[in-house]
Order: sequence, then C-alpha cells, then structure tokens
Amino acid sequence: MSAPVATATTARRGGAFAAFAVLLLAANLRPPVVGVAPLVDQARDDLGVSSGVAGLLTSLPVLCFGLLAPIAPRLARRWGLERLMVAALLVLTAGIALRLVDVLAVILVGSVLVGTAIAVGNVSLPTLVKRDFPHRTGAMTGAYSMVLTGGGALAAAVTVPLQRVTGLDWRYTLGLWGLLALVTLAVWVPRARRRTVPSSPLGEAAAMRRGLLRDPLAWQVTLFMGLQSLQFYATSAWIPTIYVDAGRSPAEAGLLLSLAGIVGLVFSATMPSLAMRRPSQSALVTATCLFYVAGYAGLILAPGTLAALWMVLLGVAQGSNIALGLLLITLRSPDTAHTAELSAMAQGIGYTLAAVGPFGLGALHDLTDGWTVPLVVMAVLVVPTVLMGIGAGRDRHVLTP
Repeated sequence: MSAPVATATTARRGGAFAAFAVLLLAANLRPPVVGVAPLVDQARDDLGVSSGVAGLLTSLPVLCFGLLAPIAPRLARRWGLERLMVAALLVLTAGIALRLVDVLAVILVGSVLVGTAIAVGNVSLPTLVKRDFPHRTGAMTGAYSMVLTGGGALAAAVTVPLQRVTGLDWRYTLGLWGLLALVTLAVWVPRARRRTVPSSPLGEAAAMRRGLLRDPLAWQVTLFMGLQSLQFYATSAWIPTIYVDAGRSPAEAGLLLSLAGIVGLVFSATMPSLAMRRPSQSALVTATCLFYVAGYAGLILAPGTLAALWMVLLGVAQGSNIALGLLLITLRSPDTAHTAELSAMAQGIGYTLAAVGPFGLGALHDLTDGWTVPLVVMAVLVVPTVLMGIGAGRDRHVLTP
C-alpha cells in the first residue's frame, strides 16, 4: 500500500472512530433523565412526595442543563474538549451511583450531578461536530440527534420491562444506565491524551459572550432551543402518567412514550440534511411545530383512544425540533469559537427555561386534578416556539450587521 493511500485509510479510520466516540457520548445524554418518567409513580409512592416534587427528579437535571451550560466553554479552554468529556462522564457515573441511595436529599444531589455532566456534554457536542466534521455538519448533527432521540426512546421502552426481568426497585433500575457511562469512559479515556481547545482567546470569548447577549438572532436561537426543549421534557416526564390515568398499564404507557421517541428518531436523523438544502429553515420550523398542536389536541380530546397516533404526531414534532434546534446553533455560527459560545447561551438559558416544564406540568396537574389545563398550556406555548423558530431560521450569522 502506498504512503498516500495508507494515510488516507488511517484518516478515514480516525474519522470513523471520532464519529463513533461522539455518538457513544450522545447516547448517554438522555436515558438517565428520560428513564425516570416510566418509574415516576413508583418514585412518588416510595418517597412519599407530591407529583410536583417527584417531577424534580426530571426537572432538576434539566435545570442543571441550563444553569451550568455556560461553564462548558471555559472548562474546554482550560482542560481541552477530550479531557472535559472524560470528567463529565466520571461525574455522570457518580450521579447515577448516588441515586441508588434511599434518601431523597441524596437522590436529588445525584440528579444534580447527572444534570451537570449532561450539561457539559450537551454544549460540547455541537462544538465537536463543528470542529471535527466541518464538511459533514448536517449529517453528523442528524446522526447524533438521532442517537439523542433514540436514547430517550430506548429508556422509555425498556425501563419497566427491564425492572420486571431483573426484579430491581426503581432506583437500581435507573442505576443500570451507569454501565453505559462506564463503557463510554473506556472509549474516551484514550482520546484524552489529546488536548484541543476552542480557538478564541479568553478576552475575545468574553467579548463574544457580551455581544451574543445583545444579538436578537442569538436570542431567537436560544428561545427556540428552550421552548422546544420545554415541550420535550414536560411531555416525556408525564405522558406515561397521563396514559396510566387514562387506564393503561405502566408498561403500555412506557411503550407509548417510546413510540414518540422512535418516530422522533427518524425525523431527528433526516431533518438536518433536509434543512441544509435551503438557506432558511423558518418554514420547516413552522410545519413541524403544527404536529405538536395536533398531538396535544388528541391527548386532550381522546387520551384513551388512538393513543399511538398522538404519540406519532408528538414524535414528529419532538424529533424534528431537537434536530433543528441543535443545527441552528451551528448554522448561525460563523466558526467553532462562535459555536461554543452560542451553544452555551442557547443551551444554558434554553434548558433553564425547559426545566420549568416537568415541574410546571406536574404542579398544574396537582392544582387542577386533571390533564386538560396542563395540555392546553403546552399547546399555547407552541405559538412562541414557532415565532422564535421563524426568526432563528433566517439565513444569517450571529454578530453580523
């Protein structure tokens, strides 16, 4: 084999392994949170708390996604992206382990650590894609969006059956996701020998952050990311309970939630490539958000019938919008440094907003003793989601006149 051919083959293998490492990392970013939803009734009864407090098991990690996202670019400059990913996976494993303890306060601390680790992974993934796959941004965004969605769908589908097979209680069933984190660590530890950082110096990064906070387009990307995330986490946390209240078994409810995830898997994989074919993504955002309205209408009017159809509709909206939200961060950024800072802003503020979803939906249910008002509120929130998406979808970059 000639030297140029050998070099090209090595480069392809290195690129394939880099893609595998990114996708394996993405696989850890949803199950430790979404996997709580099918078990939330057991957690509520076991811990003796209200629906609103039980919702903290999901909303606390999402709140961490938001509040702690801004630290990720700074840590990446100090440690390098690869070492930061190893640290995040160690924190994730520790958080999952703490949730095994039968004490509410310790479980909540574990949930905070889980959220902290996932916050770092959430922000770093778009930066890794922009850096390592500059000519395949759409394809890689679609691939890791698919893994994110698929991880959530898998967690929703297998959590209750896995509990029945193993005979574990709800805490130890959730603890099984720590095994995936350990496998991912084994892949990322050798990569930590590299130390690559986003290219902008510290002073320029601070100026960039200040500029983004004054930029309308950056805020539109941020609020679209936040509102679509609120829709996802609120429904993921409580749809199983909605179906149990409508007469379904917990296993059936978990499978219905996983159906939304499976449908979302297809659309999260294909939507970025479709969006990359056009300069503006505004029309796509508008079209995909209409599926939310149709799904919520079905859950309000006939939750006990055509349940699979409502999940398909929500799955189309969820999968499409998470992929578009992540893609818009890279498309509206002119380079890797801007991607890192816009990702931190969009996911920091966005996930802080999204954290209101699980707790708010549970609290509204407690207040009204039903699901109609909470679902109507979710349908109304589609309007600002569309408006922010239309603005974020425009063909331009942040911090440009």
